[in-house]
Amino acid sequence: MTHIGIDISKATFVAAYPQKNGYRTLTFPNTPHGCLKFIRTLESGQHHCVMEATGNYGFLLLYLLHKADITVSMENPKKIKNFARTMMSVTKTDEADARLIALYGERMQPLPFRMPADSIMMLRQKRAVLRMMKKQRNAGSNLMQSMQVLPKQDPMARSSLEKVISALDRQIRRMEEDLAQTTQQEFDRQMALLTSIKGIGTAIASALIIATGGFTYFDNAKQVSRYLGLCPTIQQSGTSVHVRGNINRNGDEQLRAEMYIASWSASRHNAACKECYNRLRQRGKPKQLALIAVANKLIRQAFSVVKKGTPYQDGFVSDKPSTILTT
Repeated sequence: MTHIGIDISKATFVAAYPQKNGYRTLTFPNTPHGCLKFIRTLESGQHHCVMEATGNYGFLLLYLLHKADITVSMENPKKIKNFARTMMSVTKTDEADARLIALYGERMQPLPFRMPADSIMMLRQKRAVLRMMKKQRNAGSNLMQSMQVLPKQDPMARSSLEKVISALDRQIRRMEEDLAQTTQQEFDRQMALLTSIKGIGTAIASALIIATGGFTYFDNAKQVSRYLGLCPTIQQSGTSVHVRGNINRNGDEQLRAEMYIASWSASRHNAACKECYNRLRQRGKPKQLALIAVANKLIRQAFSVVKKGTPYQDGFVSDKPSTILTT
């Protein structure tokens, strides 16, 4: 399998082809015609394309490669950056990056990308636009509050800002309703299972479905927690350094924050989460750490109910006899 490194930009992308004495690079326009021209230089089963996750700019090529049955991997840019450090790379150009990505693919053998379903792609777009509108709404609200302390306010500026905020409120409500309705239609069973958990509402349920591709991208709950950046880091070296650090803060920042907020309610009303929270607090753990543990437990509960296909039973205790070890 020959690994082809691809460096994506807005207007073009550079592909690096391995040769006997290095790499040959070619530049293609980042358009449907340019992507198809590049694909014609490849053979299914012979080439494995590797690219960085660059948001929407690389998704057209990713989609067309998948349709052409060309193996493709999409890697976290942090992995490529750290790999460049290990190779002591000092050159930063599109051609050099493409060659580096090709070398990364050859050395690291990344897994093929799992293409999301069309419904997931549509839901991701809705969620991205909704997130953008909420940010704009918060910015407008903050500006409005800062203007209120001024000794004199311009009537036209205030009126325009109020209209913008009002329009954003209407669009946010419409998008939230459409997002919930679309998720309910496409993933009605998963939505019912997830919302059976105390602490998880429709908004978080739909966000979890979108982030996990309908719970098809991950094999266990721990992988989901790591993807969302809720897993603690560990620093250990010799006998002098042994620190269980903060969460890694990778992945979807908004969903991580929503899971943390959900832990507030779950720590009071979800029996298993409440027991986890109280146990950690009684052991002297900080409140924030206990809530993060609750957020992780919510993820484990969500993964479990979806994979088992049974609604969550709050306070359920298994009647399976425990194993007693005797010596």
